[in-house]
Amino acid sequence: MYLLEYSTQFQKDFKKVTKLPIPDVIEVGNLISKLQRGEALGAKNVDHPLSGNWAGFRDCHIKPDLVLIYRIHENTLQLARIGSHSELF
Repeated sequence: MYLLEYSTQFQKDFKKVTKLPIPDVIEVGNLISKLQRGEALGAKNVDHPLSGNWAGFRDCHIKPDLVLIYRIHENTLQLARIGSHSELF
């Protein structure tokens, strides 16, 4: 199991996410828990590596337009950003 680390920006982004409908917030929590346990994500999550400014990070889709940017470094799951494509890219 990985330790969790949140960026300051992720914490700000997450406050916005908590205003989504409860099932969506639960889905965010479930996906983060899955990543923390080191489990593979499903095909619907479209988990893939990023490049450019985000090289070394991955992004996965929680909903079609709700994206989580993260990376696993040593024994830590680092959560960098969460939001829509237009907010993040």
